[in-house]
Amino acid sequence: MKLDSLQLNPESKSLSIQAAIDFEQFEQFAESLAQAIDSRVLDRQWGADRHQWLLEFEGTHMQLNYEFYGDICWLSVENDDEFEVLEYLAGLLESQI
Repeated sequence: MKLDSLQLNPESKSLSIQAAIDFEQFEQFAESLAQAIDSRVLDRQWGADRHQWLLEFEGTHMQLNYEFYGDICWLSVENDDEFEVLEYLAGLLESQI
């Protein structure tokens, strides 16, 4: 897995991930991302133009989203106090850039 860039957004409690992601092969990308951050996949949902997975990292639930038309991928958390988990994961993923 090769990432192009990462961007933290405290307002939306998200970590944007830029990478060459093939919508039809999203599962391969998402599985390798989940493995890279040592998280567990709890649920997988998809539609015509979007994938949404529920991941768990050390007790924190995160949504992994990918929208085909915008070519946008991001991890998000629900609570402000969980944003530090995304900051930590961004540090782990920097080695993939």
